[in-house]
Amino acid sequence: MNTRLTWICHGATAASRKARFPLDERLEDKTLDKAGKMAALPQAERIVTSPALRARQTATALGLEAEIEQRLADCDNGRWAGRPIAAIGTEEPENLMAWMSDPKATPHGGENFLNLRRRVSGWMDEQSLLGGHVIAISHAAVIRAAVAHVLKAPLASFWLVDIEPLAVVRMTSNGQRWSLRL
Repeated sequence: MNTRLTWICHGATAASRKARFPLDERLEDKTLDKAGKMAALPQAERIVTSPALRARQTATALGLEAEIEQRLADCDNGRWAGRPIAAIGTEEPENLMAWMSDPKATPHGGENFLNLRRRVSGWMDEQSLLGGHVIAISHAAVIRAAVAHVLKAPLASFWLVDIEPLAVVRMTSNGQRWSLRL
């Protein structure tokens, strides 16, 4: 069964502009306008979004009626949520370095990248069994995990994929394996 998966990264927020770990925050006003001007998306059998406000607002700005999918939630940043990355680097340099170099590390008390990838790949594999076209509005970390899954790349490659706000990433599955579609 063939499946098309179109990932859309949510639009920019104050946290993304200021290099902070995100909270559940709204999109910047200019991002709402930018999303509304994106090219029309193809029809899809399923449209889903992360439960985060920024993802739901992106779906609305794109004119999409999406169902919430908990497994598309952003990576849980634990006690670092809402804090500037630079401050963490100054206050906890060893913890930040461990988090960025060890996919199993959770110095913030949240979710590690290994568990994020398992969550995302499990959801993707379910979509592969359903077939058709699905549009998923989510977060850069979730889409990075999906790319690593498709490429069977080591989790250390997580930081080598840059997903910008409102980026569109396409994947396909033949029911047996996923492919990145460029």
